[in-house]
Amino acid sequence: MSAHGGKTFVPLNIAVLTVSDTRSEENDTSGQALVERLTQAGHNLADKAIVIDDVYQLRAQVSKWIADDSIHAIISTGGTGFTARDNTPEALTPLFDKAVEGFGEVFRHVSLLEIGTSTIQSRAFGGIANKTVVLCVPGSTNACKTAWDKVIKEQLDASHRPCNFVPHLNLSAEQCETRN
Repeated sequence: MSAHGGKTFVPLNIAVLTVSDTRSEENDTSGQALVERLTQAGHNLADKAIVIDDVYQLRAQVSKWIADDSIHAIISTGGTGFTARDNTPEALTPLFDKAVEGFGEVFRHVSLLEIGTSTIQSRAFGGIANKTVVLCVPGSTNACKTAWDKVIKEQLDASHRPCNFVPHLNLSAEQCETRN
């Protein structure tokens, strides 16, 4: 049992998506930072992919993961800016059953302390689809570290109080209890 209201940590299966026309496994520092952080936190890397910033290829990859009951969360990095090739919000928001407006708001709030008003250039966002939480952050490695360290890590931890995303995910009743 944990010190946080008696709830224990539940390791989740998390997929990481890097959205980029230029990254490869060799130079994907943002995706690698997320993989390192999620595994250090005790979660499992369910899958990892790099997909070019194409609306339909992004939807195809994320839809595959959303349909997989063994994947509990998806973290996407890249494609959230304002260039012509930044299409992640347009590609993925139609897949959501519910939007998580607070994710982008909180990410921009914590980023403000690091990068100042440039944080308004971020279209970080999140949602839930088929009991899978999808969190999308900018492509910079520092943005990924900030997002994980200051927002995502706690929200994917069943012991975090007063609430977190774990009760809303596709887990068996033995693994997770709803909050009181």
